[in-house]
Amino acid sequence: MQTKIRCMQMRGGTSKAAYFLASDLPQNPALRDQVLLAVMGSPDARQIDGIGGGDSLTSKVAIVSQSSRADADVDYLFAQVNVEKAVVDYGQNCGNILSGVAPFAVERGLIAAQADSTTVRIFMQNTEQLAKVTIQTPNAEVNYVGDTYIDGVPQPSAEVILNFQNIEGSTCGSLLPTGNVKDTIYGVSVTCIDNGMPVVLINAADLGIIGTESPQQLDSNIKLKQQIEAIRLVAGQKMNLGDVSNKTVPKMSIVSPAIRGGAIHTRTFIPHKCHAAIGVFGATSVATACLIEGTVAFDVAQTSNDLKQRLNIEHPTGRFTVLLERNEQQQITGCGFIRTARALFDGFVMIPQQLWDNRQTQKVSQIHHDSVAV
Repeated sequence: MQTKIRCMQMRGGTSKAAYFLASDLPQNPALRDQVLLAVMGSPDARQIDGIGGGDSLTSKVAIVSQSSRADADVDYLFAQVNVEKAVVDYGQNCGNILSGVAPFAVERGLIAAQADSTTVRIFMQNTEQLAKVTIQTPNAEVNYVGDTYIDGVPQPSAEVILNFQNIEGSTCGSLLPTGNVKDTIYGVSVTCIDNGMPVVLINAADLGIIGTESPQQLDSNIKLKQQIEAIRLVAGQKMNLGDVSNKTVPKMSIVSPAIRGGAIHTRTFIPHKCHAAIGVFGATSVATACLIEGTVAFDVAQTSNDLKQRLNIEHPTGRFTVLLERNEQQQITGCGFIRTARALFDGFVMIPQQLWDNRQTQKVSQIHHDSVAV
């Protein structure tokens, strides 16, 4: 026998995730983790017995619920399901998957769609931060079709506008958690920064590489990966993250001068595999470092002194545009992005009933679905 769990799979930005209502999952966190591992098919490099795609970019989960906060419409908890280990990590946010939360909330009836466009206030539980996400809702229905392209996605879709404020230190407690614009770890200069995502920046030249190598080339460089991981483990302690050996943060971004007219060129390890692009909040942290004098990124970045800047962060499959605003004191006061999202399927995902038998909750979920449909 198997347990059926209501699930919608969506592409959010350049990632994919299984989206659930919190009420459709176990309330016990440990049991919930076991369910999510079974849903994705972890631990297994191929995730052959689940809906994960054998890649960290497609082994993600969004857990959404009605918010009790006065300043938010819905709560969003992000879970990164490890592909090859029985680990579910909640120590980070995911801006790509965030771009699918607003359409999911409307589709599930958590918030009513408005004419033309709908703005959803989302409380990001992982980092206890707020975001305002605007989606297109002509005729009070979610529209996924549009002409907006983002690098890393072959087809255009309707744009999703994400706006954030006060996300600095979201995980580590401060923008520069070590208190320095640069630190030296094992003889290598690094910048540790957190403006939405804990990231360690390293100049490619300091690692003996160019910085434009393909992700496949970098993934096959075992000596390089060992060096990066050694630095990451020390940086994690310095960034108030503790022992990060089993955590997916901090991310490791190798930076070099831009080659396609952008602000900076990157290769990002997340944390042990080189990303085919760059994450939303990872890009924000990199872009922010580009504007802070003395950082590893500042040394190679092409920027201006404007208080409002559009920084193109180059990555293996294109570039990611970050909109940053500063005040007269050069402090970051806001940031924004344009993403796209698309619903891929809506139905039920199956797990062995011996792991979790929740037929009563399943009935409640179906009743809710039917009432929304009516």
